[in-house]
Amino acid sequence: MGLGICHRFVSQLLLAGALVGAPVVVPVAAGVSGVVFLDRNGDGRRSPGEPGIAGVAVSDQADVVVSAADGSFRIGGTDGFGFVFVSTPTGYQAVGSFWKRVPAGGAAPIDFPLRKVPVPGEFLFVHASDTHVSAESQPRTARLRALVDSIKPAFSVITGDLVRDALRVPEAEATGYYELFEAEAARFPGPLYTVPGNHEIFGIERDKSHATIDHPRYGRAMYRHYRGPDYYSFNYGGIHFVGLNSVDIEDQSYYGHVDSVQAGWLVRDLAVVPAATPVVTFNHIPFFTAVETVNGFMDGPPAPTAISVRGKVAFRHTVSNAGAIIASIKGHPFPLALGGHMHVREQLKYEGVPTRFYQTAAVVGPSHRADLSFPSGFVVYRIRAGQIDDGRFVPLGPDR
Repeated sequence: MGLGICHRFVSQLLLAGALVGAPVVVPVAAGVSGVVFLDRNGDGRRSPGEPGIAGVAVSDQADVVVSAADGSFRIGGTDGFGFVFVSTPTGYQAVGSFWKRVPAGGAAPIDFPLRKVPVPGEFLFVHASDTHVSAESQPRTARLRALVDSIKPAFSVITGDLVRDALRVPEAEATGYYELFEAEAARFPGPLYTVPGNHEIFGIERDKSHATIDHPRYGRAMYRHYRGPDYYSFNYGGIHFVGLNSVDIEDQSYYGHVDSVQAGWLVRDLAVVPAATPVVTFNHIPFFTAVETVNGFMDGPPAPTAISVRGKVAFRHTVSNAGAIIASIKGHPFPLALGGHMHVREQLKYEGVPTRFYQTAAVVGPSHRADLSFPSGFVVYRIRAGQIDDGRFVPLGPDR
């Protein structure tokens, strides 16, 4: 197919109902083209003698294409979410950001400079969550940064609820929290990957935020404005990591669900990943959790246990279509699914099931439920010869 190999033929691209106010993916004929290349001098620009890199997956959150022999690619569907990202392959790291915004009209080429990095037989990564950054809680995120800097992992992931709140506050307040998180992220040691939590979804509790559904940053758009693509993938140490947005919208409520456009993208993303490559997912609302039984059934505000979506009742705080998402990954080893949201370090293992479903605690502070106390902290995972351990919990202390 000319510049790259396209893995998507989409017939349905409109989001309705659960994604009220979210941007719509609308393919454009012209598309966007560019080159994935080896940036030998690390300046972020292609110089003579810097070769293209073949076989690298590039996506716009809908299409997935693979760079041709000369590193070139062409991709369509970029007028919707407005991003193109590279799924960095093992042995490479993006020079600068792994994603870029599509210029108006999509005419200018988008190139992705990569640099070679060693392929380690053993490495660490950090899983943190629920920083809920505000002026009050910022010292706890600073403590997280300091500890991560001392551990020196290959990279870190933060699985949502990055900011104190954008759900039910006015735009100015939500923007202030986002900008505070951006300042923290800019100081973070090493590569940092994030996905949105429910508190990143701007304005949907309209009776409190006074936002309108036609606000340009309504719903998912505010996260995308500040943090870029809300789902994506990358490779490190022979493992394919997939960040998912597991927060969907039903009128003025959020709930756990992976929308159909994203689910279709996941199938296309995995189609270009060798079948023997292990997959690790990370998202905010977890696939499964037992913490809801600790909380007890809640039928009132602010976040009831169940929700009715187009006449069907579902659990709100787990991914309601988890089975379908897990089924789409089954063609690959799937050793670990990471989540947040529950403010509890949780390890779910099921006899005969190869996937472990692990949640991490909240950075913002400890949690107290059912006369139990759950510490604040994060988890450090060690991968050795492709095997992922159960992680080491690092407490952050009780003060908020």
